[in-house]
Amino acid sequence: MAAQQAVPMPNATETASGPIGVPQAVPVFDIVHPDAERARETFIPVTTYALIERLAAARAWPGGEARAARRFFRYLEYWRRQQHSTALHSLLQSYETFSPDSDLLITRSFAPGEREGLQKRVVTDVEAILRQANYVRIDPAEVELILTKETHYGLDLDVDFTAFEECLVYYRGASNRRDQRRTFRKFMRKEEFDVPIFQRLFLLFKLKPFDKRVREVMAEQRITRKEAERIVRNLRAMLPGDVNEENIYIKLFKNIPRADIEMVFPNTRVKFRLMDKLRLGITAGGGIGMGLMGAAGKIAVAASNPIAAAGAVFGLGGLAFRQGMKFLNQKQRYMVVMAQNLYFHSMADNRGVLIKLADRAAEEDVKEEMLLYSVLAKERANHADLPAIDAAIEQYLSTSFGVSVDFDLEDALGRLIADGLVTEDADGTLHTLGPKEAALHLDAKWDVFLDHLPDIDPHDSEGHEEERLLTNGADPAATFPTP
Repeated sequence: MAAQQAVPMPNATETASGPIGVPQAVPVFDIVHPDAERARETFIPVTTYALIERLAAARAWPGGEARAARRFFRYLEYWRRQQHSTALHSLLQSYETFSPDSDLLITRSFAPGEREGLQKRVVTDVEAILRQANYVRIDPAEVELILTKETHYGLDLDVDFTAFEECLVYYRGASNRRDQRRTFRKFMRKEEFDVPIFQRLFLLFKLKPFDKRVREVMAEQRITRKEAERIVRNLRAMLPGDVNEENIYIKLFKNIPRADIEMVFPNTRVKFRLMDKLRLGITAGGGIGMGLMGAAGKIAVAASNPIAAAGAVFGLGGLAFRQGMKFLNQKQRYMVVMAQNLYFHSMADNRGVLIKLADRAAEEDVKEEMLLYSVLAKERANHADLPAIDAAIEQYLSTSFGVSVDFDLEDALGRLIADGLVTEDADGTLHTLGPKEAALHLDAKWDVFLDHLPDIDPHDSEGHEEERLLTNGADPAATFPTP
């Protein structure tokens, strides 16, 4: 198979392409198009190990530099992961204030506006990691454009996006999976069909403060504060009990059907499908109608007998109760279906999501850099040659692995230049260190990595640490043990 062959990296002159522009976000409605019509993703669905094995193959480096290239690729991977680990450390420290899973004592206090500033920084840093991990943003305001009326699991769902102060929805790997179903047109025999899915679906949300949401409802519906508070309380009563407006919640799911995005939100409301409404409405209406006719006759006959009339009324009430229970039981079955499917789709929560994303972001960066370096290190290139190099790399991925990728060349080149592995002259000529020199260069940067870590200035961050007096009124700093 083509994906198992070690195809050499093509030269930049082997393929031509149009000019390279700034990577564009995939339109929100694009993900419902057939795969052949959708815009390509920048995500490279290949392992780092598989790329190293092919890019560092002996015949890929005729000058006998394959061994040095393999060592450089390993150095590059460790170096890039270390850089992402440093950024992750800062993000996790900021996120601790908003984490719903923290078991640590939070001693940091915030002046008015500081907590909101920290919240914005957390969201901004999370989005930066998502972009580096080659995730694609979906605008929550336009989610309805990519939803069918009924989900893959036969549910009709509804989400109120106005309840969120922060809401991020990202995906990576829009593809299809094969599933089976029984249909009447095939006399209830199984048939296979394609289910459009997101291989990864990311969700971040934070509820609006209660008072802020109440004021919005008052303005939207032109009602009193008391009525608005009742509406907001009723809506929030549908949320899981441990959801707090002070926290930022982060979720990562796998293999979510594209039509089921609504399922992952905490305030999803399950609605009855049209067929269920008709079925339950007809049976309930027919049952109650027949009950009314029977009860009316009994009441008319038993007008002189109050006990018989009361029995007829209680019988009618029991019939109405049974029909109501049918509605509740059907809705409960819907909720069970949704919970069961989310259980198998969930991958990570909150802090765990950030750690996983940082790892994937580093991996995507390394793959992009190895691919670009493998071209630049073998031939002299100019900035004007980048479109051809971009197309050559995309062709290589298609030939070697059978994947169609929109390679993010400019981003990879920027990182190689920032690390000094590639330099660019004023006329656009690109100079690239050879594998042995590049490995030594990263080795030297690693030796001074700690020397270049920025100092932590408490005045540059939001909030301040509280010094709490001990129960006896003593200063904690003064009572700290000394040798």
